[in-house]
Amino acid sequence: MHKRAVLYGVARLVQVMGLALLPPAIIAWFDSTAETTSGIIWDPEFSGFWIAILMSLLFGTVFATIFKKNRTKQTVREGFAIVTLGWAVLALFGSIPFFTYFVEQGADLSAYGILDAFTNSVFEIMSGFSTTGSTILTDIEAVPRGLLFWRSLTHWLGGMGIVTLALVIFPALGVSGYHMFKGEVPGPTTERLQPRLAETASILWGVYALLSLAETTLLMFGGMDWFDALCHTFGTMATGGFSTKNASVGHFQSDYIHWVIIVFMFLAGVNFLLHYNALRGNFRPWKVDREFRFYLGVVLIAIVIGTAMLYLHELPSAEYSRTHFRNDPMAYEDFATHVADEQAKVESLYGSLKQATFQVLAIVTTTGYATADFDVWPTTLRFMLVALMFFGGCAGSTGGGMKIIRIMINLKAAWREIIKMARPRIIRPIKVGNLPIEEMRVGNIVSFFILFLALTVFSSLLMTFFVPDLETAFTSVVACLANIGPGLSGVGSIENFAWIPIPGKWILIFNMLLGRLEIFTVLVLFRSSIWR
Repeated sequence: MHKRAVLYGVARLVQVMGLALLPPAIIAWFDSTAETTSGIIWDPEFSGFWIAILMSLLFGTVFATIFKKNRTKQTVREGFAIVTLGWAVLALFGSIPFFTYFVEQGADLSAYGILDAFTNSVFEIMSGFSTTGSTILTDIEAVPRGLLFWRSLTHWLGGMGIVTLALVIFPALGVSGYHMFKGEVPGPTTERLQPRLAETASILWGVYALLSLAETTLLMFGGMDWFDALCHTFGTMATGGFSTKNASVGHFQSDYIHWVIIVFMFLAGVNFLLHYNALRGNFRPWKVDREFRFYLGVVLIAIVIGTAMLYLHELPSAEYSRTHFRNDPMAYEDFATHVADEQAKVESLYGSLKQATFQVLAIVTTTGYATADFDVWPTTLRFMLVALMFFGGCAGSTGGGMKIIRIMINLKAAWREIIKMARPRIIRPIKVGNLPIEEMRVGNIVSFFILFLALTVFSSLLMTFFVPDLETAFTSVVACLANIGPGLSGVGSIENFAWIPIPGKWILIFNMLLGRLEIFTVLVLFRSSIWR
């Protein structure tokens, strides 16, 4: 391992971070209520931004300059190290604005208070970059706009990938560029659209930006101001889910906004290569792509089931739903009113269809937005939503989870083994469409599936030491490892992660990183041989 080459790559990523911090810093500057320049500079809502920008640019420029001559020593090992360590370092630098704000707001300068503020800051920013959307904020609307814009912008940057963006800004990042690209882009395939990797990264970011512009424009037509429209676009296109409102998308109570976000959540869960072909006038891949057809089928079946169950069956009683664990439960009268309000949302067939469609897409694409408290829905639907968390979007989308293509190949591999029990000598390659999948690739996908489940079980076991409810412990891990956002019970759609003890938050932070970089990229660094 050429550590100097790794430091060069990480330094370049940190330089990108310094530039990305400028827009939210400008918003924080304009929103500052301080009357003097010195007051603005030390305003806790702004000071964290200039400190983070200064530290990022200083660190990035110094280390990039010192180790520039070592960039040609990058290989596959250095590529994966740069991605994993780069994301960890970016989360640390990116958390500085929140850290200064939390310290000022909490005013607890004890060792525990500082550690708690630091943990919460890293949790929020890692949740942003990994497009998880889990939050420790208890009153989102009380947080300054600069910080809200920054946490939403981290979604947008993390959705397509910070390394991918760095390849656009710094085409000569290093010879391990492809391995960094491979380690960050979601899914088991990393096709190039152009011979040069920087051109491929530019095309992907161009499509991403164009779709983001379209959604922002449509949301503004629906009555959102530019700030809310941009923040919700960042959360939608990155399948992240951070909102500027406590009630998430449900705050706007607009069918138009509701359906616009549904459409773009669906599009964000599709392989961006299909979007690129569509923009060039070639829609044939949409018709023949087996992964897209499977994705569409899963979404439609889940919507039909969800709509039917919500419309034909009343929600469970308040007495039953109140048995679900809550860290800060409502008084019974308030909770009964809440359940009645949720029931009113699905009284009509249209209401049931709207809520089912939104929540199915929010979960299967791992966006995590909410317009309803699905934790008071029938138990069967709650189970279905948890199952959908494992699916995720298509390979090459911004969605998390296992990815549709991996689910397909695992099912085909299992079916092949059943057939081979009766016909041991049969040679039956696994195909997606008419294309056979290499056995090495099949083994990689099956291994990913096993690792994903093993990490879910092990992390859930660890969380039981810090969370008093098994359902909360399990779904908090699934929500973070699959980059969903909300889980059930204590971390449900109207709850948050603020109450979880510090060690539990660090377990979830690590799971977010594992999920976003798809396990192998991170775990390979735990082999001692790779550092020799």
